[in-house]
Amino acid sequence: MTQPVPLAEIWRGEFLESVHLGHAVICNGAGEIVQAWGNADEIVLPRSSSKMLQGIPLITSGAADAAGLNTEQLALACASHQGAAIHTDRVSAWLNDLGLCDDDMRCGPQMPSDNPARTELIKTDSSPCQIHNNCSGKHAGFLTLTKHLKAGPEYIDPTHPVQKACLDAFEETTQLTSPGFGIDGCSAPNFASSLQGIARAMGFFASAHTRLDSVSSAAARLTEAMALHPELVAGETRACTELMRAMGGRTAIKTGAEAFYVAILPEQQLGIALKVADGTTRGAECAIAALLVRAGVLDRNHPATLKRMNAPITNWRGTLTGYIRPAAGLLA
Repeated sequence: MTQPVPLAEIWRGEFLESVHLGHAVICNGAGEIVQAWGNADEIVLPRSSSKMLQGIPLITSGAADAAGLNTEQLALACASHQGAAIHTDRVSAWLNDLGLCDDDMRCGPQMPSDNPARTELIKTDSSPCQIHNNCSGKHAGFLTLTKHLKAGPEYIDPTHPVQKACLDAFEETTQLTSPGFGIDGCSAPNFASSLQGIARAMGFFASAHTRLDSVSSAAARLTEAMALHPELVAGETRACTELMRAMGGRTAIKTGAEAFYVAILPEQQLGIALKVADGTTRGAECAIAALLVRAGVLDRNHPATLKRMNAPITNWRGTLTGYIRPAAGLLA
């Protein structure tokens, strides 16, 4: 089996201090590997980077249109947001439109990572709600589909019709039978696949606008929604939001826990998936920025790029001590 290879490096002065190893795959719209680093067959849990795949049955079932969902809500269904007011206000309104409330969600409460939202909760001695959970948009989507299917309330159960529909979409787009699942941070099942399978799914999304079938149409709508609303997909200062803005709506990118990243490039009809083996976010952000520069969709000198690729590392006095750089060969 191919071992993980260097994807990002930490340099302190003239010394290579640390290396983030991992795997990365680029697939075209036909699902063929264009380029790979490490082991394309590595079995992975894509975590939150698979939210677009979980969003497909929300549209193909007719639930999204029946509920009158707009592009903001479709973007939130794919989001790992930081619990800012722009996120929680929209999720609350969405639940209200469904005739539901916070208690109907199954993602669990989470302290928001958005500074103003977190500070307000602390100042008022309040507890976070489930709408603050970074996956609350996805769960609002699950509830929309649950209501449309007239299914039971425990929509995170792997045997529930919602999760069965998600698995069907996952396997159709990866073109692989999933070997199983893990339970995600938001309590929903997270289906496993090979890294090539996830890249193949991203290639499917990237080429979806060239096809007319219902699954492709759903994929194209979700991609468009993410590209239109990068601030809803993550939030201010976050890599997904800043890099999508830097690319001017030309791509959709999504992070997942434990240093997973995917990208959908409709103009090139390419999909990217990468996993940093040690689970460190800084390595995944550096690597995805490098691959986006390599693909010609991200300016290597844009401030959002330089914040993550060839980014300076400083100490507590502000002294420059080194850089985080993509590994040799990732950009070439």
